Parts: sequence; C-alpha cells; structure tokens
Amino acid sequence: MESSLMFLKDLALLLLFANIGGYISGKLNQPEVLGQIVFGLILGPSVFNFIHGTEFISHIAEMGVILLMFIAGLETDLEDLKSSSKSSTSIAIGGVIGPLVLGIGAVLLMKGQASLNEAIFVGVILTATSVSITVESLRELGKLRTRQGIGVLGAAIIDDVVGIILLTVVIGMVDPTQSSNLAIVLGKIATFFIISLIIGILFSKTLTKFSDKISRDNKLLTLALIFCFALAFIAEELGVAAIIGAYFTGVIFSSTPHRNRVSHETQRVAYALFTPIFFMNIGLSVNIENIGGSILLSVVIITAAVLGKLIGCFLGAKGSKFNNLESLQISIGMIPRAEVALIVTNLGLNIGVIGQDIFTSIILLVLVSTILTPILLKKSYSYSSNQILES
Repeated sequence: MESSLMFLKDLALLLLFANIGGYISGKLNQPEVLGQIVFGLILGPSVFNFIHGTEFISHIAEMGVILLMFIAGLETDLEDLKSSSKSSTSIAIGGVIGPLVLGIGAVLLMKGQASLNEAIFVGVILTATSVSITVESLRELGKLRTRQGIGVLGAAIIDDVVGIILLTVVIGMVDPTQSSNLAIVLGKIATFFIISLIIGILFSKTLTKFSDKISRDNKLLTLALIFCFALAFIAEELGVAAIIGAYFTGVIFSSTPHRNRVSHETQRVAYALFTPIFFMNIGLSVNIENIGGSILLSVVIITAAVLGKLIGCFLGAKGSKFNNLESLQISIGMIPRAEVALIVTNLGLNIGVIGQDIFTSIILLVLVSTILTPILLKKSYSYSSNQILES
C-alpha cells in the first residue's frame, strides 16, 4: 500500500515547495515561477535528490503547461492576434535565423571534428522557443495582453511551425530512414489549422446559442476542458505541439460570452495543482552532475542560443515598428527553451547526429534560459520608455 501511494507524498512535497519557492521569489521581487523552478532543481537529482521525476509527475506537468497555454489563449484578443500577424511573422523569422546561424557557428568553432550535419542540427535545436515560462511571467506582471505579449505569442506559433519544417528537412539530410515527406508534414500542419478554424466557428456559434442552458447546468468548465484536451491531442497527432492546440482553444473561447468565467475557473484549477507541478518538474528534470567535460562548449552554445533570440527577435520587432524597449521585451520573451528543444535533442542523440556533449549543453540551456527569462523580463518592465534610447 505504501509504495503504491508514494505519488501522494511527491505531490504534497512539490506543492509545498512550489508555494514556498513562489513566496520567497515574490519577497525578492521576482516572478513566482522563478522560485518554483529553482526549488524543483534543489529537490531533484542535481542537489538533494529528494524527489525523482516519474511518468505520473510528467503527465501532471504536461497538463499544467496545456492549461497555462489555454489560459493565455483566453486572455488573447482575436482581433489583436490578427492585427499582429505581420509583426509576429517578422519576429519569428528573426528568432529562427539568429539562433540557427549562431548555433551552427558555435559548434563549428568549438568542435573542430564536428560534421556540418551536427552543426546544422544544433542550429535547428536552438530555434525552438518555449513561451510557457514567458506567459506565466507576463501574467504575473500584468503584461500578457499588451502588444508585446501578443507579439510573443503569435511569433511562438509561427516559430513552432517553422521549426517543425526545418527539423523535417534536416532529418531527411542526415538520416533518410527517419524522415517524413515534407509535403505530408506541411499538409498535416495545414490540416490542423483548418480543423481548428472549422471547429472554432461551429463551437463558438453553438456555445453562444445555448449559453443560458450551459451556464445553468454548471458544465462550462467541463466542456472547456474537454475541448482543450481534445484539440491539444489533435495538434500533437498532426505534428503541431499540443500547447499550440491548447492556445488556439483558448483563443476560440475568448470570442464567446463565457470568456471571463472560463478563464477564472480554469485558473483556479490550474494554479492550485497543475502549473506549479509543471514549473517544479523543469527543475526536477535537470541533472547537472556530469557537466565538467563539456562546460566550455555548453557556455558557448548557451550564449549563441540567448544572443540569437535577442538579436534576431529584436531586429524583427524593430522592423515591425516596436520601439527599442518593446523590442527588447519581446526578444527576452523568446529566449526560453524547454520541452521542444529537449525532444529534438533526444531525437538527434538517438539517430546519432549529435553527441552526449551537445545533449548536456542543451540540458544546461533549458535550465539557464528558464531561470534567466523571468529575471530579465521583470527588469525590462521596470524601465520606462525614456530610459532607453528611442528610435
């Protein structure tokens, strides 16, 4: 009986220290998410090794990030998202080109024996953005619905699609037995967005028509979660990240009369259990024991990853008429790497295109970028526009 219920002990500890970490972080005038990640690192194998990552914790964490992106979608105005499509595209393109070029250069510079395929694969890994950290940080700062927040969310969607296409092309180059036909991949991505559009229109009309009955029966949150998880699953099956499906579900709900109620009820569920576990699990998943042999390579790759997003997204935002401070805030928001980078890295390791040294470097990148982003975002929003030279 004891061993079968050990997950309850883990959940209790994770929630306890998530709240302690969040409280301490808040007292230090930093976003709560930073404290949760750090305490996950302390409890995990890197420091005290009190809690081991399990499949159960991983699934709770996955639900946490899905709900987090669903909430982000609920807080997005559809018209704002449409109007920001050009600027988001510009930001995303800069955010892909910058890390891709600097990542290739970093590997060729630091590993004289590295093949061009390995260098290109690392460049592709570095293009992946995980905005879940940014979303939570912006929400805590009350800046998620700003022009910058919308720009980051839109750019992340485009970034995800471009990254999938690049990954398909590169895998086809380095290991043809693993590759999918590019046309099929593009077709799946297009299918997802078409399905989302059709379902969204039908669902929005139905929900509006039966609004009173749904409210009386108190089934609104249940219906929202069913729709969220279903579209997230469809997105994942069609090669688009589940979090993008969840985000689009939120955007669809944001156009219904129940937007505020769904957002409030979802937040109560998500922030009580799921999202704290997600951020704690980021720390749990990192093990920094064996980094000594590749520390210099790791530093160079991390630098390339951070500067690639900062420079590329800054230039993309500037080209879209954002001022210097806004462009900086957007580029900082695009820094984090998490689950997507880890998935692609693991794939590269399995097919033999990258080595263990690169794998270790990406693990450290995930750790550094998730800790660095909330700090830099908080700092950037503490400035007033006249403190940075305007263009």
